[in-house]
Amino acid sequence: MTTRNPIITLMTDFGLRDHYVAAMKGVILGICPSASIIDITHEVSSYEVAEAAYLLSQTWSYFPKKTVHVVVVDPGVGSMRRPILAEADGHRFIAPDNGVLTRVLTRESCKVRHISEERYFRKPVSHTFHGRDIFAPSAAHLASGVPTAKLGPRIGNYLRLTFERPNRTARRGWTGAILHVDHFGNVVTNIALADFPHIEDQPFEITAGFRTIEKLAASYAEMPPGELCAIVGSSGFLEISANQQSAAKILGCEAGAPVEIRFL
Repeated sequence: MTTRNPIITLMTDFGLRDHYVAAMKGVILGICPSASIIDITHEVSSYEVAEAAYLLSQTWSYFPKKTVHVVVVDPGVGSMRRPILAEADGHRFIAPDNGVLTRVLTRESCKVRHISEERYFRKPVSHTFHGRDIFAPSAAHLASGVPTAKLGPRIGNYLRLTFERPNRTARRGWTGAILHVDHFGNVVTNIALADFPHIEDQPFEITAGFRTIEKLAASYAEMPPGELCAIVGSSGFLEISANQQSAAKILGCEAGAPVEIRFL
């Protein structure tokens, strides 16, 4: 049975300058006219699968159950990589099998299917635009009431990213990565407070780009304008920030760049 006004979210690295996002929305509405389409973002850094995985993890659980989440950050489009459907905690996720759903796939309740039933695809399927021809129509059919089992068989050999957490590289040091740079230039790392709770009461150094930060601030306003600091963001991850300025520009860093933390 079709859910009244089903919700479909979209996340891509397409940007908004081109026609790609509009084409996906047109396909969805042609199949499921009652769908409410919510843009999470279309400004994921190009090809940055880990960044998309982080952004999805910060948004999907705030939507109602039965929401269909479509994530298209797909460097392997046209290759042998599979389109997949994941189900977790009452939500459905459609994406390429490239690790972009890693933070969902680690949940105990998760079930994964290979989207292989071509009758739910748009024809012909382009080698370069699976967002329009596979992911969007599959999401629309799900939202229209097609059971998940109709889209393809269960699988267990899906891809998960291995660099979710920093790697220990010294007795007191770890190397992590920048997950995301937000609109304000705050640099979100994969260093989680849950994994390093002693950061709040033990001296440390964080190195990103060619700068080293030693100060942990409770809020942005605690620091003088333009001075770099570390701060625990709303996501629970450590961020490198600069009050009223872009820390990313000061550091010369972007998503995917390494970051190191060392406890003194």
